[in-house]
Amino acid sequence: MPSASSSVNDSMRAAVYVGNSRIEVRQVPVPSIGPGEMLVRVEACGICHTDLKKIEHNLLPGPRIYGHETAGVVVETGAGVSKYKPGDHVVAFHHIPCRNCFYCRHKLYAQCATYKKVGITAGFEPAGGGFAQYIRVMDWIVRDGVERIPDGVPFATASLVEPVNTILKAVEEAGPQADDVVLIQGQGPIGLVFTMMAARRGAQVVATDTIPERLALAKRFGAMEAHDPRKVNVSQRMKELTEGRGADLVFGAVSARGIVEEAVRSSRPGARILLFAQTSDTERIELSGADICKEERTLFGVYSASVDLQAESARLVFGGELPVGELVTHRLKLEQIEEGIELALHPDGKSLKIMVEPQRTV
Repeated sequence: MPSASSSVNDSMRAAVYVGNSRIEVRQVPVPSIGPGEMLVRVEACGICHTDLKKIEHNLLPGPRIYGHETAGVVVETGAGVSKYKPGDHVVAFHHIPCRNCFYCRHKLYAQCATYKKVGITAGFEPAGGGFAQYIRVMDWIVRDGVERIPDGVPFATASLVEPVNTILKAVEEAGPQADDVVLIQGQGPIGLVFTMMAARRGAQVVATDTIPERLALAKRFGAMEAHDPRKVNVSQRMKELTEGRGADLVFGAVSARGIVEEAVRSSRPGARILLFAQTSDTERIELSGADICKEERTLFGVYSASVDLQAESARLVFGGELPVGELVTHRLKLEQIEEGIELALHPDGKSLKIMVEPQRTV
């Protein structure tokens, strides 16, 4: 296979997590690849809240290089790689399951031991690597976890294929129907994509958030109503819309104190409540058992991406059926990553999806 390795320097810039909630931009070696692997030049990588939690709460020891919503250009291929060639524009998923174990047979891919292994690195312990100029994509990811980006699709838009997959997985699991009244809590980038998807299925969407600009976007993307929960009694409003019953389905797209309790209060007996943002081991929920058992609610979680939905999520993004490119508000160089993290942790009315573009110099 042709190789472009001669055009790649021996070192690169990377935002290295060093521990104690600190990141330093350093020069590190460009990762070497082996048979079946690829070297990809990173053009865009989204800042994701799962990485933010790892950084903010020091969940994993440094050094490591985070970032997993990655789009870029193939610059080198290892022996045996025939599906891709240098110059191809690609997105790469950092987790791919074995498809053979107990959990894979039950479609619980995120619980598969192989899935839990991170298959992309920019050096150190594999952690996604997208906050660096180059990544090494390992062989099992090259085989099943890469999608080619069509001509004309911006890298920043393409990098959203992975988060769109995770949301599509959640929506497929929840199964909103055309006549459902659906409450979506939180209208950050994730919540807004939930709104897009639920509205496309014909559901009547009520969105909540505390930022006015996000509420306006929710209505533009298909919500019939959008409210600030500090100003509107959400559970009362859901009952007013449903002859006193409450929401048929709730998506928890934000993690905040009392959010699950609000979901229960706002939903009808027999409703389904999907938790999407509750990924920290330190989060605790206290509910009445009767609210779940006696009133026959289903409370469940959905986490990470599904390999079965990889091609469909790429199609939705690349074909423009979901206008996710409109969610990108910031494109930052590596040296601005701390600014990006701070903005992602404390968003304002002008910030939604924040991209790190490692090749950017100005």
